[in-house]
Amino acid sequence: MVQQDDLFRLDGAFVVTGGTRGIGRAISVRLSRAGAFVIANYLRDEKSALALKCFAEQEGLQLDVLRADLTTRDGLQRIETRVEETDRPLQGLIHCAATGTHRPIDTLTARHLDWTFALNARALFDLVKQLSPRFSHRASILAVSSIGATRTLPHYTAVGVSKAALEALTRHLAAEMMPRGIRANVLAPGAVMTDVWNSIPDAEARLAEAARRSPLGRLVTVDEVAACAQFLCSPAASGINGQTVVVDGGAAMTA
Repeated sequence: MVQQDDLFRLDGAFVVTGGTRGIGRAISVRLSRAGAFVIANYLRDEKSALALKCFAEQEGLQLDVLRADLTTRDGLQRIETRVEETDRPLQGLIHCAATGTHRPIDTLTARHLDWTFALNARALFDLVKQLSPRFSHRASILAVSSIGATRTLPHYTAVGVSKAALEALTRHLAAEMMPRGIRANVLAPGAVMTDVWNSIPDAEARLAEAARRSPLGRLVTVDEVAACAQFLCSPAASGINGQTVVVDGGAAMTA
């Protein structure tokens, strides 16, 4: 029986894909502060990865960064090898890595869709298959989605449909892996101010509208999203499986 004081504590190893920037970084830090050993995956932004590693060392956190392309067999193997090297049970996998192009549908190509699906949806499937023997009992899988999985947004087709696929995949994982004691859920943040918005058309206007629509009167923060991620991966959420939890301050209900 888990003691009440330990309901939100974490242990073992956690892999956070896309874990060195934005929401992923906040989740990596939050989980490590809760007691987990975190492997924060990244691909291109080495500057952000080194900054996180330096921060973790200064804070005394159990957090390492690992460069790996999740769309390749070599990248998947690098993740598994690093998990094995921790000599800890794999207690969680948080898939925050994402990519995509923001274009009108008449300018999208099959290549755009294939590229977006490869990281946003298929990579979680491949990671779960690769790491399946290493998951401990009562481990958690958490997929970070977006409101674009269920609602239409301008120029969001490629990303939106990939996130919808990610959510469907997570529900099936929840059903099939529960007999092993492994839960799978989706975390769907609303608009959050991160550098991802630098690549989105009309970002300033969209963010302002999201803040105006929210009963909070502001955007949710990366720390608020990360706190929910900790909860969903903790013993406190042992009865939550196959669900999509929206963290948007209530903005969606006022649309």
